[in-house]
Amino acid sequence: MLLSQARALCEGESDPVANLANISALIMDALSDINWAGFYLWDADRDRLVLGPFQGLPACVTIKSGKGVCGTAFARRESRRVANVHDFPGHIACDGASNSELVVPIISSQGCVGVLDIDSPRFDRFSEADQEGMEQLCAFLAETIRWDEKCPENS
Repeated sequence: MLLSQARALCEGESDPVANLANISALIMDALSDINWAGFYLWDADRDRLVLGPFQGLPACVTIKSGKGVCGTAFARRESRRVANVHDFPGHIACDGASNSELVVPIISSQGCVGVLDIDSPRFDRFSEADQEGMEQLCAFLAETIRWDEKCPENS
């Protein structure tokens, strides 16, 4: 259902800011027990992920590839579902209330352009079905959005 709502919100629009802003708001509204939903986008010029559109409390502005849950998902090009972020080596705590996290890379024809990050104050909040649904959503975003030259895959 979330994917069909995302398709409707993004219909006819390919701008990254507009679509990612709407999708982060959609996720925040649709999912229960979450306290943050948003995107980090790859900045190849500076070799880091940079905060993009989100819903929730202020967050870390930049994350290096391979650092924390977001940077690890980006570097490995695979989703990370973390039941207890306090047990994740190198976890970056932007909101002390977060206890579990789901991060999904966005892989377009240009490579990995960023990640979707969702946090919850509840331990073990995210299921395999949540992960699969968000992976489908990110695949849709990868195809729909016009990713500019500032987001090519890191080398």
